[in-house]
Amino acid sequence: MNQLNMTAALSFVEAAWEGSILPALKQYITIPNKSPAFDAQWNQRGHMDRAVKLIASWCQERPIPGLKLEVVQLHNERGEPRTPVIFMEIPGVGAETVLLYGHLDKQPEMVGWQDGLDPWQPVQRGEKLYGRGGADDGYAAFASLAAIEALVAQGVPHARCVVLIEACEESGSYDLPAYVDHLAKQIGTPSLVVCLDSGCGNYEQLWGTTSLRGLIGGDLCVEVLNEGVHSGDASGIVPSSFRILRQLLSRIEDEQTGTVICKDLHVEIPTDRLAQARVVAEVLDHEVHTKFPFVAGMRPVQDDLVELVLNRTWRPTVSIVGMDGIPSTQAAGNVLRPRTVARLSVRVPPTLPADAAAERLKQILEADPPYGARVTFTYGKAGTGWNAPAMAPWLEQAVHRASQTTFGKPAVYNGEGGSIPFMGMLGQKFPQAQFLITGVLGPGSNAHGPNEFLHIPTAKKLTAAIASVLADHHRAGGSGTS
Repeated sequence: MNQLNMTAALSFVEAAWEGSILPALKQYITIPNKSPAFDAQWNQRGHMDRAVKLIASWCQERPIPGLKLEVVQLHNERGEPRTPVIFMEIPGVGAETVLLYGHLDKQPEMVGWQDGLDPWQPVQRGEKLYGRGGADDGYAAFASLAAIEALVAQGVPHARCVVLIEACEESGSYDLPAYVDHLAKQIGTPSLVVCLDSGCGNYEQLWGTTSLRGLIGGDLCVEVLNEGVHSGDASGIVPSSFRILRQLLSRIEDEQTGTVICKDLHVEIPTDRLAQARVVAEVLDHEVHTKFPFVAGMRPVQDDLVELVLNRTWRPTVSIVGMDGIPSTQAAGNVLRPRTVARLSVRVPPTLPADAAAERLKQILEADPPYGARVTFTYGKAGTGWNAPAMAPWLEQAVHRASQTTFGKPAVYNGEGGSIPFMGMLGQKFPQAQFLITGVLGPGSNAHGPNEFLHIPTAKKLTAAIASVLADHHRAGGSGTS
């Protein structure tokens, strides 16, 4: 049985990235295919179709024997088009199936891009490719096919592979369940799921994601007046809607420490995840927090590095990510405003049922409103997180070998503070599957924010590492030991 020559695989991947992937990825960055949550007219604008066509065309040109590609677009119960998916099948050896996953929809522009950088214009500076969506998650389709192609080039056998690239992940993957059901027979029963939409603690080794926090996104609205009135006339008599909002937030969060005080939003952290957090803190040291662009003199919420890792991965947090009802400073008059609306992003522990947590939040925030104000908490997102099953010995060995042969250092495992809705869905649907969740979103890459970049050397090494894992998966028969 042919063994994968990693030196040759790395050379192949290097050539593929430089000659084909980077040019296509740069073209992809120019397409403002924002996820439906951020562009209600996504279907009419045609940007999503352009992105799908670009990636599908590149994939169809790969010299992979038996590759089948289909762009699937279903309609919802109202007859409206769902976001499309790219679905690929690559025949393999044996009875096992590997599912590789990524997405191609993007977050909105965001403000604060550095001079010379732009969300929709690719800029390569040394090892970094700047632009929206390159790292999150446009590279995934290219890397998945290139990894398989690297095996084909050496005649190294692999299991049957299916690749699913969706266009709704940044909106919570609400279209995806329909596609998973529609494609159930073609997908089969994967024994390994590879997701390339996660992060890495540094750019020096292979990182595996072991858990993902859940997300509750909703609007907390406080109304005190039917219309704005002169602040000199009303202040001292009419309570400020902003002050009431502050009071309500204090019901769920300690404003001095940022600790979520609602016990119903906490879980007991598993022992194995505590141990992994200690390893991450040791490996990264102060990079646990120095990777963030703090202003001068700013410091993290506490000094204990292990606690910071756990805060990010297993503890609930509350963030205000947007507000309505507040004029810009240039447009502000001396008016006591009638209402304040805060968009909350509440991250919840991986194993906490998000729907029940969202209802509990609603009860707490809306109960007995101060001064009889009209208070509503309306949530549209309640996605439960995910905690990976125990890693099989063959996969643990395969990931370790892939990290050593591509990065020259051992693999590290960590939880992620963000969410990938598809993982929880797959975990329920395929409870016997093994998971390798990884990605290129490392220090400074700033997905969702300004100056997002793809670290090119890491993307190349990760591509080769996936090829190595796929080869070992076949050798192990998908469930045995290598």
